[in-house]
Amino acid sequence: MSGVVALKQEASEARVRVRYAETDQMGVVYHANYLVWFEIGRVEFIRQLGLDYKSMEREEGCGIAVVNVSARYKAPARYDDELVIQTRLLAARGPVIRFGYRIVRAVDGVLLCEGETVHVVVDKDMKKRSLPQRYADRFATALIS
Repeated sequence: MSGVVALKQEASEARVRVRYAETDQMGVVYHANYLVWFEIGRVEFIRQLGLDYKSMEREEGCGIAVVNVSARYKAPARYDDELVIQTRLLAARGPVIRFGYRIVRAVDGVLLCEGETVHVVVDKDMKKRSLPQRYADRFATALIS
């Protein structure tokens, strides 16, 4: 596919522990919590690049709006499991950014969920705009053409 670039760096990692409130009556993590964990991974990925999402919003006047999400659930997570959120930058082209995620149980490495999010860079009025240059430059260093 033209314009799609492969990951150069290793995935960033963030860890979370499943809280009781995140489980359903069957004791299994409710599926929507994985989307929250995708966000935790994405923010940590940006931080590990030496950038700050909060500063991008405040100082640059833009954000990265989610326009598409996919998740594939492989095995259940349960209360008190420690999870590792592995996040990669899959593509960055113009105002469109795509991240990939794998969530694994820390104790045994079992893959619980994998997914992707697609984002569009927007201004405060939710109008499409370019990614600020220093963010675009840093994202580019994480990718190979």
